[in-house]
Amino acid sequence: MEPTRVTRLLPWKSPDGKPCYLDTDGENTGYVSRLADEMEALQLGMAIELIGHAEALLGAAKADARELRFLSARLTEALRDTTRIAESRGDRLAVYCPPAAGPTEPAAHRPHGR
Repeated sequence: MEPTRVTRLLPWKSPDGKPCYLDTDGENTGYVSRLADEMEALQLGMAIELIGHAEALLGAAKADARELRFLSARLTEALRDTTRIAESRGDRLAVYCPPAAGPTEPAAHRPHGR
């Protein structure tokens, strides 16, 4: 049986701003896959730290407009990175996990008993 081919969205863009993809065998053992894993871990770690900074700044009595703009820019970057990671991981999961049978709407939106 041949290995499943997986196209992975990488956590960086090309110099002209286009998405970068890696065609893999699904094992994620190659150099670029490991580099992407490390970068994703770094991005997620930075996002977690940024949440702590945001909580501290927003809890402070006197956060000025410059600080809030800077915080907003960093939070936007972190959110962009984390949604890209989620998209990449979701795409890879879809290769291995068949869609579940049954209702597709979130449980919170389903009538009781469904």
